[in-house]
Amino acid sequence: MTDLSSLLTASKALTSHLNHPDLPSVHLSLDQIEAQSRRLVSRQPGTSTDNDRANYLLAQAHVDAPALGSSIAHLNTSTTFSPLQALQDTDVAGYLRHAHEQNLISTIEEGRKETQEEFYHVLEDRGQRDWEARKKRVFEQLGGRVRGENRAVAELKKSFHGKGLLSASTGPSLNMQMQSKMMAYNRVIAELNTARLRGTSYPILHAFIDASLSGNPDQAAFQLAQNFHVLARITAEPPALPPLEHAGAHILNAPLFERKYARVYLGDPDAREAAELRRQIARGAREALEEQYWGVVERTLQARAIEARLGGDPSVANKIRAFVLVRHYRNGEWEDRIELIAGQPLWAKLFHLVRTGHAHEALEEALRFQQAIEHREASFLGHFRAWVEAPDRRLPKPHRDQLHAIFNAHMLHSSTTDPFKLALYKLMGKIDASRRSVQQVTVTTEDWLWFQLAMVDEDENGGLRALAEVLLSYGERHFDGIPGQKGSKRGVWAGVLLMCGQFERAVAALWDHQETEIEAVHLAIALAYHGLLRVPSRAETSDMTPLSLSPVSPPALSLSTLIWRYVRQFVKMDASEALQYVYCVCLSADQSGGIGREQEENAWELVRRIIVLANTGAAWEELVGGFRPDGTHFSGAIEQHAALLKLEDPRQYNEQILVRAAKHSEENHRVPEAIKLYNLAGDYTTVIACLAQALGTTIAQPSSDENARAIERTAADILRHYERTNRAVGKEREAVIRLLRVREAMDAKDAGRVDLALEIMESTDLVPMDGDIAKITRRAEEFKDLPEALQRNLQTFLTLTMDALASVHQRVKTSAMADVTRQMTLATLRKKSRSLMIFAGNLKYRMSPDVYSYLARLDVEIAL
Repeated sequence: MTDLSSLLTASKALTSHLNHPDLPSVHLSLDQIEAQSRRLVSRQPGTSTDNDRANYLLAQAHVDAPALGSSIAHLNTSTTFSPLQALQDTDVAGYLRHAHEQNLISTIEEGRKETQEEFYHVLEDRGQRDWEARKKRVFEQLGGRVRGENRAVAELKKSFHGKGLLSASTGPSLNMQMQSKMMAYNRVIAELNTARLRGTSYPILHAFIDASLSGNPDQAAFQLAQNFHVLARITAEPPALPPLEHAGAHILNAPLFERKYARVYLGDPDAREAAELRRQIARGAREALEEQYWGVVERTLQARAIEARLGGDPSVANKIRAFVLVRHYRNGEWEDRIELIAGQPLWAKLFHLVRTGHAHEALEEALRFQQAIEHREASFLGHFRAWVEAPDRRLPKPHRDQLHAIFNAHMLHSSTTDPFKLALYKLMGKIDASRRSVQQVTVTTEDWLWFQLAMVDEDENGGLRALAEVLLSYGERHFDGIPGQKGSKRGVWAGVLLMCGQFERAVAALWDHQETEIEAVHLAIALAYHGLLRVPSRAETSDMTPLSLSPVSPPALSLSTLIWRYVRQFVKMDASEALQYVYCVCLSADQSGGIGREQEENAWELVRRIIVLANTGAAWEELVGGFRPDGTHFSGAIEQHAALLKLEDPRQYNEQILVRAAKHSEENHRVPEAIKLYNLAGDYTTVIACLAQALGTTIAQPSSDENARAIERTAADILRHYERTNRAVGKEREAVIRLLRVREAMDAKDAGRVDLALEIMESTDLVPMDGDIAKITRRAEEFKDLPEALQRNLQTFLTLTMDALASVHQRVKTSAMADVTRQMTLATLRKKSRSLMIFAGNLKYRMSPDVYSYLARLDVEIAL
């Protein structure tokens, strides 16, 4: 084992090659080396000269370098926050002034830091949302939504094996609960469109409420149903309409819902009618919250019946008394600051009556205790009566001035004022609208929202638009919570946006979350039906998100984008249901500035997509129409609903839907469907041209598949109809007849019936086989005038005819017929074979050498 001394010797030997005997060795520590280095540097000349030169250059720029250096050297950082002038111990005013200045400085600095942090937070959040939106858009185009990175990668890899964007545009698989909910909504949309065709109104929002609560509703479903209820109150939509038995009276007397508010909503936002519409929105939202709160009261009394001590009085006032007792009476005493009048928490009762929408009952309750109230607040009843009876809950200025004076004198700085009394005075006088909360009163989000809506005044402080700006500054997380965390909710933020008139943002807020996409689409349709949805122009529409935000115009939402992304999930399974949604795109066709026309065109484009993507068969013909066996035409679902697509006449329907859908079908290799669509559009020449092109392609294939057989069946049906009606007469139709006969000959040959195959080919007159050389030469020269589908199949029918001749020749040679007959038959076959070769020789350069050699070999065999 190596000892330590040997290790030391070996380690010294490691640096032996670095020793140089001509250089002295250094035996100094690091500190000694540093000191020696500093001494050497200090002896170097030119240091003062460099400083002088630097001072000279700085002096030219009016910089006193020595003075600055002296100031920095004598800087005392310990006195940074001390007063510039020393304060005396008795200088209280100076001390307070200095403290105030320091507070301002620190506040500004903290505000700057918070603003900077918030900016970067918003920037990061916005970048993340934009990325999520782009990713969602990409995977929707590829055919599915994303749930995790592994799913995304799998879908991305799978997409490369598709046949194109249009054919791959199907959605993800749906679970049973989603399918059930979607079916319930589908029925509502179908009923809506039926009512639109009849020219009658339809209570769409109440129907959506029932659909959202169908199945097994959870808490989220109740919240989403509440959003529909809010909109129903805003639009004043009744829950039902008179029965159809009284249709005449109904049409004359019932209000028209469709696009009722469109003119005002899409018009000048500063117009008097627009302000009135905002008042209606605030009033309807407030009433919806009042009805919701009354439901809370009813459920609370049922759950805590013993504490409520309701008794046998079913009046509203008694229920509110019991509710106040349950909420604010604890352990034998009332909560702090609850003021009793005549032994009753009267302010709390009056407020809760107003909060539940029973303002007139609140006035009656106040009049019951008139003497006791006037003893405390002499002018309250007069102001309260005027406020309850005012049409918009807005008091005249003298009343409000008195309320402001009372509030400022007795309540503003009081710590013992009943909070419900404080809230009532604020509501009546719309006092201090910027202070948006009242302790013990606005305890829930719904209470707070109701209070804001009750304080809104369109004539002052910006009205509903100012409230919307405040709510938008809070953002979604303030109301719904952080997604994925415990306690987070869905739909509350959308409801908040509905209540402040931000309808497009409300739909977008639901669409941003997969679990509420279904409700987003149907909320958008309901808004468009009532005329409360603004759609963007085509130039402003984004491919990433349906919502378009512009600094110079109000928010807008692309209804066509939203509907297509929704129906693409089931367009192949149920195209008729997808069409029902597309009919709703034209609800916005009355929007000005050319946008309405763009919506019509968007709807037509979606209809064409559905026609191309829908599964073929009887259901497909139910969409587009068709012909019965007797040749009579029957219209499809699209034509029956043409009025909903703003298609004014059959000509426009043919041009915009059938012909253009036929072209798209051709591009997507759905030739049978394209031919049927051209036929329905009455473009018979194009039908025959397509048939000839398609048959020419199928005959050239070595074996026919189901698609080829479908084309041939379609061609046969159409030809029978055209021959009966004498349509599309000409070379193209003759070409189709000949190509079908060639297919019959090919089938006969494959079945072993070569005699029949030869007979059929002779009947087509494609190849002259009578031996007349002049005629054969002339027919070869005329070949270039034949339709293209026949010209490119020259090799096919020449080979087919020669194969048939060779097979018949071989059969005759080995047959047991009489020798004379056999020789005559063989001579006829040789004549036909020779004629075919002369014809092929004239067209030799139109076929490949292999084919011509094959024909020549068979001709030699027949000649032997």
